[in-house]
Amino acid sequence: MEKEDYMKEALKEAKKAFQKEEVPVGAIIVKDGKIIARAHNLKENKKQSTAHAEILAIEKASKKLKAWRLENCEMYVTLEPCSMCAGSLIQARIKKVYIGTDDLKTGACGSVLNLLDYPFNHKVEVEKYILKDECENILKSFFKILRKRNKNEKKESI
Repeated sequence: MEKEDYMKEALKEAKKAFQKEEVPVGAIIVKDGKIIARAHNLKENKKQSTAHAEILAIEKASKKLKAWRLENCEMYVTLEPCSMCAGSLIQARIKKVYIGTDDLKTGACGSVLNLLDYPFNHKVEVEKYILKDECENILKSFFKILRKRNKNEKKESI
């Protein structure tokens, strides 16, 4: 599979989040060319601030490999990880992260700050803009619907 094919799998996860009215972010983890974990945002459904796609995918991969070190694993994620998730990539020893699009509000892999550039004991490689348009579009669609709904709810409460 090519990197675009893997990002399409992460986008499938983002679409699941969208259907659950979660911010549509999806992540997969690949080891030796095989997808070993997939996840999407579940903050709202789980009522848990740490239920980001990246964290959930790391948890699943760790369980599958029976190890917290995910060496030689790569993550594909539709939106640039926040500082919590970027830190988790470092802690899990992810080899490389492929990112669909930037997060200009909380991105911690180059947009707002670059946690992966600090001289920690592990270095995560980064490649950005895999299927950028598709990754941006699902987020734009989600927030457009959310803003419209919020606007209508405000009108109804008046």
